[in-house]
Order: sequence, then structure tokens, then C-alpha cells
Amino acid sequence: MKKPIHLLGLAAAAVLGLAGSAMAQEGIAAGAPVTIAIVQGTSGASFDVYSKQSQTGFEMGLEYATNGTMEIKGHPINVIYKDTQFKPDIARAVLAEAYGDDDALIAIGGTSSGVTTAMLPVAEEYEKILIVEPAVADSLTGPDSNRYVFKTSRNSSMDMQAQAQAMEPGPDLYVATLAQDYAFGRDGIAAFKAALEGTGAHVVTEEYVPTDATDYTAVAERMFAALKDEPGRKVILIYVAGGSDPLGKIAAMDPGRYGISLSTGGNILPALAAYKVVPGMEGAIYYYYEAPKNPINDWLVTEHEKRFSSPPDFFTAGGMAAALAVAQALETANSWDTETLISTMEGMSWETPKGTMTFRPEDHQALQNMYHFKLRIDPNVEWAIPDLVNVITPDQMNIPIGRNNQQ
Repeated sequence: MKKPIHLLGLAAAAVLGLAGSAMAQEGIAAGAPVTIAIVQGTSGASFDVYSKQSQTGFEMGLEYATNGTMEIKGHPINVIYKDTQFKPDIARAVLAEAYGDDDALIAIGGTSSGVTTAMLPVAEEYEKILIVEPAVADSLTGPDSNRYVFKTSRNSSMDMQAQAQAMEPGPDLYVATLAQDYAFGRDGIAAFKAALEGTGAHVVTEEYVPTDATDYTAVAERMFAALKDEPGRKVILIYVAGGSDPLGKIAAMDPGRYGISLSTGGNILPALAAYKVVPGMEGAIYYYYEAPKNPINDWLVTEHEKRFSSPPDFFTAGGMAAALAVAQALETANSWDTETLISTMEGMSWETPKGTMTFRPEDHQALQNMYHFKLRIDPNVEWAIPDLVNVITPDQMNIPIGRNNQQ
């Protein structure tokens, strides 16, 4: 196993000295376990595959960070799991249970942006840290969030700033958008429109569908009608989570007869199988295991393939990034009380499978790379391969500040 991230290599004597005084202040006995709660949906919705990937990545991340000991500063890390069932009321209840009954120091969650929104006030009520992973919506670090919330997952603005760059927007671009009618979809399209500002590109119509939609015939026909008579490049942008395959279903309706092409962001490997219908399509992706080049990703890919006979996926990398953030915060904080952890994590940079991430002090969003891809079809590979065109770094994206903790 490779050595853990560099800040985990602090001098042992100093670490133990800090731990002894800090843990005494917190009433944690020497050598006592510290509980981290994973609060994600694992039943009740098609998004459960995201949660399972995230949990695998989190477990592997702790293993990597602790060099296999699963201990930090002499304290075993006890990871517990709570199922939100993708229901906001249950999510609130199980997060409160984790903080209150289980005395979790930090919680990680959730999966659906809409459900995670319901969890934010619970972190503030218990004055404990919630790290959002893998939910995406910008609003999770927005005005209705709070200073106890940190976010390792990317946000909708990153998705759409990167997607807009990949689409090369200009006055000749006309776009119809398709998204789901909840926080993820609404925030995503708002972010896409913001990314197009000043480019001269046109959004001619917006379509929103329920999260459980599987039939896209009617909305596709409306988008065809809105675009078909426009000059220039005509594109339908799809921003839909889950396995309902809007890309394949709309492609089967032959938008090309109107000169309309399709575009979407990256996705998990099973969903990328449906992308084979659009060879050569360009877009932006959060993670594909061949894109980042760094030792942590090398370890993750090697170990995941060894253990599961498959490469790590989208949210496996995200779960690992969250675990590495937790490990670095606990290693470097002088005390494990919430206020010290918050001050430690604000502005903290750490290494992940995607490279360096940094918690922006103002709103606790983790700034991170995105990847511009072009699809390649290999008959020997089950999915369309998103070959890397270029890395889109945080300084190349205009990511709005959701709230300002510094005021």
C-alpha cells in the first residue's frame, strides 16, 4: 500500500501530544473509537448505486489515509451507516440519530440533492459537521445552508461551466435543455445559463421532467419543435441523473433529421454504455478513472480492479475524496471539537484521486478539476470511452460563492 497523504506523516510525538490534550478536552478516552456516520440512501430509489459507490470509496479512502490501520491519532475509526431511503423526513431523523444517539463526530451524506437539503438544518441544530457527498446542487452550499456544512462533491456550476466550455458557445449556438424537476436539475440549468452569459449563445426552451420519468417522447418533440427552425448549431443538453437513458431514447427519435445534436455530461460506467449512440460527442465529466494522473488515483484503480474486477466509478472517487478530507482534518486539527475542525477545514487543501481539492473558506465548497472529454467507441469495451481532451482547472471556471461564512 502506498504511503498516506503527506500531512498524515506528521511527527508521531507531536501528533500524540496534541491528541492527548485535545481528546481530554473532548472527553474522548485515549484509544476510544471515534464514530463517522455515512448517511445515504441505499434503498428506495435507482440512485442507490451512487451511494454504494460512494461508500466503497469512503472505506478505501480511510484505508489509504491510515495505511491500513483504520486509526487516527490512536483512535479507531468506527464507520456507521444510516439509510435515508431517499425520503427527507427519514434523512433528518437518521442524521439526528447519528449525531445524538451514536455521537458521530462527522457525518457524510447524502445522495439525492433534494433529500440532502432536508439534512442541512440538522447539522446546524447539533452543531456538528456534515460533509455533503455525493449530492451536487449548488444550493447545498447556498444561502439556506450553514457553516457546519462542507461539500466534497462537485456542484452544478462546475458541471455546467465545464460543459459550456466543451460546447464552445457562441452566437451560432442554440440550445434546448432537459433536466429533472428538483434541486439537481433546476440548479444545473440555472448554472448552465449563467455559464453562457456573455457568449451570445441562446437557450430557446427548458424542459423539466419528474425524477421517475422514463418516457421522453413528448418533451423531445417539444424540444425538436423549438430548435428545428433555428440557424447555426442546434443542441439538446440533457442533465438527468439515474438510469432512465434519456440520451438513448431521444437519439432513437432521430433528432439529426432537424440538424439537432445531443450533448450531456459524463456519468457512471453503466450509463456510459448508452452513450455509444453518440460517438464523437464532447462534454465534461467529473471523473473517469483514466483521466487523472496521480499516485492516489493509481492506487484506487489498481486496488479496485483487484478487489472488484472493475475500475472505480464516478462516485467511488468522490467517496474516497471525502474520506481523505476527514482523515486530514482529524490529523491536523489541534482538537476535535467542532469549532476547531471548522477552522481547520476552511481553506484546507488535500490530495484526492482527482488531484488537489480545496475547501473554499466562504462557502465550504471543494474546488476541483473537471475533465473535457470526447467519446470514443471500442467494441471490446462495454461503455463509450470519454477520452480526455483537457483538464479544466478551478481557476478556469467561474464558480459562484453560495454563502459567505467570512462576513
